[in-house]
Amino acid sequence: MSKRKTMSRAEVCPCGSGQVYDACCGQYHGGLPAPSAETLMRSRYSAFVLGDEAYLRQTWAAENLPAEPLLDAAVKWLGLAILSTEAGGELDQTGVVTFVARYKVNGRAGRMQECSRFVREQGLWRYLDGEVSD
Repeated sequence: MSKRKTMSRAEVCPCGSGQVYDACCGQYHGGLPAPSAETLMRSRYSAFVLGDEAYLRQTWAAENLPAEPLLDAAVKWLGLAILSTEAGGELDQTGVVTFVARYKVNGRAGRMQECSRFVREQGLWRYLDGEVSD
């Protein structure tokens, strides 16, 4: 299992928003509910960067939560680009976010494109599943 990394209050958030961590994903990692599917997706990406498995599990839809570990210590996440969003707002019950995440594994660069589906469970956004494409 990966060790949880910490960020200073003034560091730029890993999600690519350009905001400082505390004003961005840090508040969701601290317990504030994400207001949209895209916000949850960004905060989950930041959790992958920081090695926060507890947050990833907490924000995964109960029906699809895997039993195996979610983090791989060999993966270093390098950047996130949101390609599109569908629904996933304050009044929606579902949402879709398509993104590309760049990473390195053992010095080799890679990219992952995923179309992620999100649902509301008891009023809170949760990651349901995703379809990865090349």
